[in-house]
Amino acid sequence: MTSPYTAQFETLRSVANGSITNSYTAVGTPLANPSRILVISNTTDTDMLISTDGTNNHAIVAAGAAKVFDVCSNRRTHDSLFVFAKGVQFYVKYVSAPSRGSLYIETIYGEG
Repeated sequence: MTSPYTAQFETLRSVANGSITNSYTAVGTPLANPSRILVISNTTDTDMLISTDGTNNHAIVAAGAAKVFDVCSNRRTHDSLFVFAKGVQFYVKYVSAPSRGSLYIETIYGEG
């Protein structure tokens, strides 16, 4: 039986170490769809701060680490959908200047 519900990836978003500064830099484009699962991977050699407004620190991703935000994992059938909203822009800035690597954001949205 084929499910009427599907998961889709948006295009990978990334910023190379040389483009990350101590001021917030946009990571790719704003979300084109409401995101149910978000993965932020930091392959740089320093900790990175993440923001959704370009002003305030909202999360930190340690050097060489990743964080997964699965905001729909325990959703019951009749609950309203809990997601990162369409149009959210993610930003990154360093704690100290990186010398290698990149920051990546992967996002999965649902259809159906």
